[in-house]
Amino acid sequence: MKIAFVGKGGSGKTTLSSLFIRHLAANEAHVVAVDADINQHLGAALGLDETEAAALPAMGAQLPLIKDYLRGSNPRIASAATMIKTTPPGEGSRLLRVREENPVYDACARTVRLDDGDIRLMATGPFTESDLGVACYHSKVGAVELCLNHLVDGPDEYVVVDMTAGSDSFASGMFTRFDLTFLVAEPTRKGVSVYRQYKEYARDFGIALKVVGNKVQSADDLDFLRDEVGDDLLVGIGQSDWVRTMEKGRPAPFDLLEADNRMALQALQNAAEDSYELRDWERYTRQMVHFHLKNAESWGNEKTGADLAAQVDPAFVLHEHCAETGAAQPV
Repeated sequence: MKIAFVGKGGSGKTTLSSLFIRHLAANEAHVVAVDADINQHLGAALGLDETEAAALPAMGAQLPLIKDYLRGSNPRIASAATMIKTTPPGEGSRLLRVREENPVYDACARTVRLDDGDIRLMATGPFTESDLGVACYHSKVGAVELCLNHLVDGPDEYVVVDMTAGSDSFASGMFTRFDLTFLVAEPTRKGVSVYRQYKEYARDFGIALKVVGNKVQSADDLDFLRDEVGDDLLVGIGQSDWVRTMEKGRPAPFDLLEADNRMALQALQNAAEDSYELRDWERYTRQMVHFHLKNAESWGNEKTGADLAAQVDPAFVLHEHCAETGAAQPV
């Protein structure tokens, strides 16, 4: 399952992303975690020290390698240089799987050892001095979007993406790449204001959205969230001494996380597993093509000097079994 965590800055989005990833690892799921936030803190939340977190390779810096690998032998793509972040796969493209070894993971992913298992961690990379004033953050997350377009995953496999804060997640088509989006909201007026923005954006594209109340201290907090977001409220998570200890750099074993919070994380996993049964690969592929054509017309054709609409394979539908059936080039 492909899962996104979104929410306003300071909502606890990255902390909850990391707790969910730890929970999945403890339940023996196969996990690829991606830090796609402008503030790169997921590595630290997963227990990396400053040196280890800073040493994570930046996906954006490996974009030529990613393009060349994913292009495969797709005859509709003249060269890797003509691929943009929205380029969809087609016959001959290479696809990514969660569990495999491949050059993209070799270059961009690092193994993080958690208490109860290992996960792969990838990161867009922070802004550098050379980026300031000349690049927007969406140019950084293009590598993530391209990988998601070429990724197929099964029911016991997870790609968990910590998205950038606020409504910026909707500045590209990447928000349609997920089976389920968890919106982290505090029980305040500001906390739920982001929900209204997301709900409006998501409605037109059939995005599955669930609200996770964070920093919930009372039944009144839950009632407030329920009044504001209705049935979209999945669960509330309270204050955590375990998290406070972790943020001090003295993490306790994960099995000491409060029982109520472990139950809340299981509710998230249950919702994610339910979303797998609702997958619509044809809609997923159709939306992929929609955003590719939109980007091609608005800037991609001019930038690459090519007609990027020709990259679309009209007979191709991305599916979990594509690599097995030969619809795309196996990885």
